[in-house]
Amino acid sequence: MTELRWNPTAREWISTASHRQGRPQMPTDWCPFDPGSGRVPDHYDVYIYPNDFAALSIPAAEPAIKGDDLYRVRKSYGKCDVVLYHPDHYTSLPQLSVRHLTLLVELWRKRFVEHKNTRGVRYVLIFENKGAVIGVTMPHPHGQIYAFPFIPPRIGRELSSARIYHRRRNRCLYCDIIKKERRDGRRMVAENGQFCAFVPFYARWPYEVHIMSKRHLAALDEFRPKEEQGLAEILKWVTMKYDNLFNFSFPYMMLMHQAPVRGNYPYYHFHIEFYPPHRSKNKLKYLASVETGSGAFLNDSLAEEKAAELRATPPGTREAMEMQDRKTQGRGTKVGARALVTSCKCWLRNPDFLRPWADTKGER
Repeated sequence: MTELRWNPTAREWISTASHRQGRPQMPTDWCPFDPGSGRVPDHYDVYIYPNDFAALSIPAAEPAIKGDDLYRVRKSYGKCDVVLYHPDHYTSLPQLSVRHLTLLVELWRKRFVEHKNTRGVRYVLIFENKGAVIGVTMPHPHGQIYAFPFIPPRIGRELSSARIYHRRRNRCLYCDIIKKERRDGRRMVAENGQFCAFVPFYARWPYEVHIMSKRHLAALDEFRPKEEQGLAEILKWVTMKYDNLFNFSFPYMMLMHQAPVRGNYPYYHFHIEFYPPHRSKNKLKYLASVETGSGAFLNDSLAEEKAAELRATPPGTREAMEMQDRKTQGRGTKVGARALVTSCKCWLRNPDFLRPWADTKGER
């Protein structure tokens, strides 16, 4: 059962999706996202797969309860996609080549535009949960896309702050942040011609990194080809640093913040935020009572120190990252023991692969 319930005390929508309780752990000897499973094409590079446990759907189901003036209820209208990064079950985003990641960025952009043109959608959130400590039970490299019928609360607060700043100073808040971070330098982590990555002055997580476009743009559909490649490059660079920091596959939450798809938001600025839960190699940052109950974050580290750690972690330069990328491109990627994938197409939904699963389903 799915529906949206209004919280009048916080003025925000809560999505209820009780059927998601049935998401099982995946078996270790089979994955529906692997070529040969019968659930995905036998050859693909990047692929959009419909979420089997979607919190939002079109058409939306009828709510379980009728709302009133105080407790408003709406249908859970929208879309939930799973974005498969690669057919190789055992790879991850930092291990993919810049060329392959550019295909992923292109697919993100294409799907964003499709959702933008869907009636009733107001916000498109592209994100990735990586690692068991985040709660991921599906190890195949993938992200997700949620097309919401409302603007999520955190995005709404950012829009309000950006609007007020622009009204008072006639400048973009995020453009000023980029200028200050590049001029200061202490919190910078990586930079190329199109994007810069830094631990924000106001970081809530110890190794939080924000990636911001140098050119003022609001969303993916404004990207130029050079910016698609530039984003692929800096995503690889930052996530390689994460993996090399403690020499293990670094878990994180990655969220893409862009303008809503309805309305005019010239003061907003495209950026990506990474929230890694590790505060050291063997310790995690938990959202306990203060963070969860009050919304006030306690960060037991200094952004300048954590940024220095990440800067010192290889690859230290763009040239070193490019050298590693060339090695990645030179290796063929085996998909289990089944096939060498060479297709260069960006696959979208194929009706042949939308059949309900007969038995086990994976976590989305």
